[in-house]
Amino acid sequence: MANENKRDYYEVLGVEKNAAADQIKRAYRKLAAKYHPDVNHEADAEAKFKEINEAYEVLSNDEKRQLYDQYGFAGVDPNFAASQGGGNPFSGFGGFGGFGGFGDIFSDFFGGGSTRSSGGSRAARGENVVVQVEVSFEEAAFGCKKDVNVSRIETCDQCRGSGCAEGTQPETCPQCRGSGQVRTTQSFMGMTMQSTAACPTCGGRGKLIKTPCTRCKGKGRIKRTVKQTVEIPAGIDDNQAFRISGQGSAGANGGPSGDLMVNVRIRPHSLFTREGSDVYCEMPISFAQAACGADIEVPTLDGKVRYNVPEGTQTGTTFRLKGKGIPYVGYKNRGDQYVTVVVETPTRLSKEQKDLLRQFDAATEKSQPKKKSFFDKMKQIFE
Repeated sequence: MANENKRDYYEVLGVEKNAAADQIKRAYRKLAAKYHPDVNHEADAEAKFKEINEAYEVLSNDEKRQLYDQYGFAGVDPNFAASQGGGNPFSGFGGFGGFGGFGDIFSDFFGGGSTRSSGGSRAARGENVVVQVEVSFEEAAFGCKKDVNVSRIETCDQCRGSGCAEGTQPETCPQCRGSGQVRTTQSFMGMTMQSTAACPTCGGRGKLIKTPCTRCKGKGRIKRTVKQTVEIPAGIDDNQAFRISGQGSAGANGGPSGDLMVNVRIRPHSLFTREGSDVYCEMPISFAQAACGADIEVPTLDGKVRYNVPEGTQTGTTFRLKGKGIPYVGYKNRGDQYVTVVVETPTRLSKEQKDLLRQFDAATEKSQPKKKSFFDKMKQIFE
């Protein structure tokens, strides 16, 4: 389903954008029960069921929901920040093809786990972490290093992730015998369903911790805020993001860490604006400089450069300084700078200055062909 044809995820579930997690879950369960292909045989039930699952997959996950709220569908697209390398940070939407998610929805109704059996001790990838950093116009153009505060989940440094106090070991759960799962059989609408749920005794871990670590309280992981230096790539634009692999939250049970997603905001510049890799600015010049031509100093990101304004330059004329723009991300080549000259009309003139200008205007009447042409046309119309 192409992004342009997708419905807003909040609209799909019929909830407001500020809906709480429990409201989203209730809406999802109601719609999933209604459109599940095993109970709804309408032609479009399967498509609606997939759409509902996709919406819930994003809105039920705090990180994905935050990215969706900020970037729309692009934030949860597998190609988000792909220019910085790495794979899909969001691991897709979990196998809807062939009704791969049916077991999950039924086990959700019954309060159990997933039929896609995997022990609670299975390694799981850590969550991605999103931070925002503000840089100046020049820092974004040429790249820089910035310190950011990253709040993430880390492996407990006291128990090294085991969750056990020093000198102790976890015990195998007697109910699930270390698998982390128990199998249950229940009936639903005349059908007998078997589901594999997380073991209620050990919480799906397969192990019991009799003496938990005092630092992490037996969880094996702790939340910390750390200062990290990130390198802003040269040429990055406002509100673009890039990924730093493996610098997100630690994975569970030895799983890989998530990624750090850095969103860049650029402070406005007093002289320059940009469009892509091109830089734009307006520069005032005097009437005399425009009429007679002049050698002027033009500001660029690299400092001042000399430019010869040809005589007879009109206000609004734009000239190009090749290669004086912003680098393309990942390349040495740069865009261009475009300078638009604005002829400034003098103000607060003395009587003597005004008299001189009137004399000058009369003397240069034949040197103003546009003015003469305009008044000739106006004369033809009204006379």
